[in-house]
Amino acid sequence: MLFIAGSWWAFVLRGIVAILFGIMALVLPRMALLTLVFLFGFFALADGIFSLIMAFRGSPDTMQPRQPWWALLIHGLISVAAGIAAFVIPGLTAIALLYLIAAWAVAAGVLEIIVAIRLRKQIRGEWLLALTGVLSILFGILVAIFPSAGALAVVLWIGIYALIVGGLLIALGLRLRKVGRDLDQATHMVPG
Repeated sequence: MLFIAGSWWAFVLRGIVAILFGIMALVLPRMALLTLVFLFGFFALADGIFSLIMAFRGSPDTMQPRQPWWALLIHGLISVAAGIAAFVIPGLTAIALLYLIAAWAVAAGVLEIIVAIRLRKQIRGEWLLALTGVLSILFGILVAIFPSAGALAVVLWIGIYALIVGGLLIALGLRLRKVGRDLDQATHMVPG
């Protein structure tokens, strides 16, 4: 069975975490920078942990050839590192935090597009992951180009981005769940 279809729940959980983060950012737009740093840290850590789980569940020993485990591993490590940095250095300036978020979003977006391209012949709906990657890259570029747009505007951008990406990740996870069920049914069918 395609390893990533068995990890559908990790995409759904990543989506739920992103949506919760987005709601908090939109409901509390005037939150202090330190709160934003910690919210980002929790989000990046959770996102990274789920990516690492997916990468290790589909390690090279147990996976079919040419599975994108390495992209998930790199994405997970970058996300965990960004989350840890947010906790270890909470006194980051607003500009430094924005550049950290921008770099993380662009790196995550590139890796999500790579995974989607590698999955295009194996599952339907890989475009959801590719779209998530494109949105991540665009978001990262916008934050990097306009870092002085003001904390309130950036918090709103982050909230909207997290809501959209969260919804796409949940949709992808549910699609992968269906793929996994279809694969299970196909392998258990005995010709009559």
